[in-house]
Amino acid sequence: MSDKPYRPNVGIALFNTSGQVLIGRRFRDDGPEIILPGLEWQMPQGGIDADENPSDAVMRELWEETGAVSAEYLGETDWMTYEFPPYDGAPTHRLAKFRGQRQKWFALRFTGRDDEIDPLTPRNGQPAEFDSWRWERLDRVADLVVPFRRDVYRMVAQQFAEFAR
Repeated sequence: MSDKPYRPNVGIALFNTSGQVLIGRRFRDDGPEIILPGLEWQMPQGGIDADENPSDAVMRELWEETGAVSAEYLGETDWMTYEFPPYDGAPTHRLAKFRGQRQKWFALRFTGRDDEIDPLTPRNGQPAEFDSWRWERLDRVADLVVPFRRDVYRMVAQQFAEFAR
């Protein structure tokens, strides 16, 4: 067991009117969040800033990572955790001080148009994390992410299944 803390984090299941969720394809050079061929897709997620509540963090992260602002709250999960795989790369990665992430997932309904979504424009001084995006069935997303995130993605898919209908 690691004595490192978990990084507080929010995850976003952004549902379109057809019940599909937005996923982004990650750039490949992101340290412990190792990208394996064919497993570079994920739903948006990001850290919770100090003194920020999760419901504010989810809207900030949605905007930073996708450009989307047109979204309505549907529901949220309890806190979940996952561990990062071992990472011995150089330089030390920005998340190396954490053992993994402690996440609260939010289900949001996208109320805008697809042309609002733009993952390539940097926002709030944060670099783009995704080079492309698409809508996908929620029950398929766990098979598209890196293995160390799959259990959390499966729990999210179970808990948010009602929004995918």
